[in-house]
Amino acid sequence: MDKQELYELMDRFAQSTLQVMKLRDGGFSLELRKPEPAFCPAQPPVSPSADAPASAPAAEPAPAGEVVRAPLVGTYYAAPAPGAAPFVQVGGRVDKGATLCLIEAMKTMSEVPAPCDLIVEALLAEDGELVGFDAPLVRYRHV
Repeated sequence: MDKQELYELMDRFAQSTLQVMKLRDGGFSLELRKPEPAFCPAQPPVSPSADAPASAPAAEPAPAGEVVRAPLVGTYYAAPAPGAAPFVQVGGRVDKGATLCLIEAMKTMSEVPAPCDLIVEALLAEDGELVGFDAPLVRYRHV
């Protein structure tokens, strides 16, 4: 099983309703578990009042600009090492191919490169946060 197949398997597991998955292939074994759902006591149903609006409030509009998304499931890192300066900052100019961040999956660090010359408009993930496949990481605009 190559890395890409492994990442796809991890992503499909994350999107599934399965709670545990175990895989054995020769000398290779893998076990994936989702955290237990938090207990939430049942809430009594709420009936709409006459003062309540008939429709749900409109969702906030999507932020303008293009977005770099996570190419795999893993832990997002904004800097090359703890305590080091981040790869990019909001408002900073970045050249095509420069590293925007790292994603760690199974003790392997993967660089996420800039798709073009750009200006960083927002950092959409927190350092050390677990991100899913295709999660938004950096919002930018072309230079």
